[in-house]
Amino acid sequence: MKPVRTLAEALRAGVVVLDGGLSNQLEAQGCDLSDALWSARLLADGPEQIEAAHAAYVRAGARVLITSSYQASFEGFARRGVDRDAAAGLMARSVELARAAADRVADEVWVAASVGPYGAVLADGSEYRGRYGLTVRELEAFHRPRIEALVAAAPDVLALETVPDVTEAEALLRAVEGCGVPVWLSYTVEGGRTRAGQDLAEAFAVAAGAGEVVAVGVNCCDPAEAGEAVELAAAVTGRPVVVYPNSGERWDARARGWRGDLAFDPAAAVAWAASGARLVGGCCRVGPGTITALASALAGIPGAGGGLRGA
Repeated sequence: MKPVRTLAEALRAGVVVLDGGLSNQLEAQGCDLSDALWSARLLADGPEQIEAAHAAYVRAGARVLITSSYQASFEGFARRGVDRDAAAGLMARSVELARAAADRVADEVWVAASVGPYGAVLADGSEYRGRYGLTVRELEAFHRPRIEALVAAAPDVLALETVPDVTEAEALLRAVEGCGVPVWLSYTVEGGRTRAGQDLAEAFAVAAGAGEVVAVGVNCCDPAEAGEAVELAAAVTGRPVVVYPNSGERWDARARGWRGDLAFDPAAAVAWAASGARLVGGCCRVGPGTITALASALAGIPGAGGGLRGA
């Protein structure tokens, strides 16, 4: 159902469970995502599949649904012959589909409109490198129109996610100033630093004074990176922490397949919560079954699953 509290209020009450990877659930449903628009293509070609994927996570226990707009942009849709008005409509649809899935349960479910990094729109993996050669002002100009389109659809929060470097974080935070919707900011990290190699404490500090930010943290990273990152984000910002790592497997671009072992341990989330994590879920290759186990592991913590029902 549509929440009666803001997400910030829910985070003050305790831990809220995020969903898992949208793309892997869509693939499990038989969808072909081999397209530069990735899951955003289905906003036009298969919206019922997106709603079904969201619904699978609601049934699994997720109480925040991240929309399919991660790789959506006016530029990307234009390359497919979609005009600006139609593209804005598709971005709005991403919020509507998540809201429709949320309405299937009596518990509060928040909708987070995904704002992916500039590199995601390039569809060449550069979101895992950052340092695009663009200025803060240029990146802000890219992000602002898509943020405005998503805000118009009235999500509960904006997920500024998989951010690879400080330059893009600064641009995103400028772009959301005064938008009227709270945001979370999450970096993708490796080796205790941003993917661009920057000091992680300095990266988190960028969000410390931003009024729109309700949570800061990491996503789309190895689960082994999560614990230390949660502690650091809490210490630097004093804000609730968001954490949703990958399964632990790694994408082999040359072989076009996943390699390595599953390393996401839902039980580890208890320690993350003790260190300040309040939004906890999974990213790539983390499916509904793992989210159910995660919600179960967090069940004894106040607010897990979205706060006390009826609060």
